[in-house]
Amino acid sequence: MPRGQAARPTSKPKRAGPPGLRERKKLETRERVRAAAAELFTKRGYAAATMREIAGRAHVALGTLFNYAEDKRDLVFLIFNEELNAITDVALAAPRAGQPLIDRLLAVFSVHYRWLGGKVALARILLQELTFYSSGKQAATFLGIRKRLIDGIEQLIRNAQSRKEIHSKESPALIARHIFFVYSASLRWWIAAPRPDPAKGVADLRRLLKLQIEGLRG
Repeated sequence: MPRGQAARPTSKPKRAGPPGLRERKKLETRERVRAAAAELFTKRGYAAATMREIAGRAHVALGTLFNYAEDKRDLVFLIFNEELNAITDVALAAPRAGQPLIDRLLAVFSVHYRWLGGKVALARILLQELTFYSSGKQAATFLGIRKRLIDGIEQLIRNAQSRKEIHSKESPALIARHIFFVYSASLRWWIAAPRPDPAKGVADLRRLLKLQIEGLRG
């Protein structure tokens, strides 16, 4: 620095301000699309509702609708992804130190049962459509949420192995996937009932997990 020249003050990092007008409009349009799809899927059924009807209900052009979802299946995940992400945070934080493994797992899964039990019609569509869901504008977000859930189960398994609560020498990742498969199938079985009761669904899952965990202790 030349002699006598004052040092320039270091600039502070700029704080992110509120979204601009264009971004706000995009968020508002996205929310209208979500609400319209949820309403029509619930009232008319997944098969009967059309993309054109949903665009009309959301007051957007059909081409605009396709900016948010490639098809009706993608719209299902547009409806759920944001809330599912938040619910998964709650679920992964639910287990408490000192609980047996089965209670830790049920603390996680029961959050999802209660959440889906409050929106049965849409939950049935979600669980029906997520099989083989791997492409679409919303797919990467959904798959990332699912991975976070399985990773959380894996950590519970790793902890249980370190406490000698289970003795299986299989990798925590494989055991976590096995437990996730049981949970997923149990969730579908439960939601198919005429009046799915979250408490009964969790009780049934407890019996299934008990069989599984007792086998892992051998």
